[in-house]
Amino acid sequence: MIIDKVLGNLHELPDPDAYAGLHQEKVVLPSAQLVKRIQRATTDHGKEIGIRLPPGSGDLRDGDILHLEATNMIVVSVLPTDVLVIAPRSIHEMGVTAHSLGNRHLQAQFFDSSSEYGADVMVCAYDHTVEDYLRHNSVPYTRQERVMPVPFRHAEHSH
Repeated sequence: MIIDKVLGNLHELPDPDAYAGLHQEKVVLPSAQLVKRIQRATTDHGKEIGIRLPPGSGDLRDGDILHLEATNMIVVSVLPTDVLVIAPRSIHEMGVTAHSLGNRHLQAQFFDSSSEYGADVMVCAYDHTVEDYLRHNSVPYTRQERVMPVPFRHAEHSH
């Protein structure tokens, strides 16, 4: 089976009960695989599928519906990513921390207090040198396993 489009996302359905009776077969992917338009995958039921999304398609996301039939649907399920959730206490501490991590060309995502984090935080993929920096500079952080809404991408860089 070749998947050539995403049919919707379970987390964004206008009627959350619309597909309640269907069995959910899952394609479990690490975050790094979400950026690939063309790939092979195997569902949790052993069904092999090909994903070939058109150029310009957005990244895959947790909850994306790839296939829908009478009693079954195939849905993307993203594995949690090992991340550092950084919660600076002031704008100054945030600026210094963001600048220091930016010099490492580390990808980060930012969330406000209305997010699932409940605070203004910066989230980056776990890195032991970043954790050492945060600990050494007494910047509040926690290490967590999170399903990220957007995959971290490798940062392009030139001088």
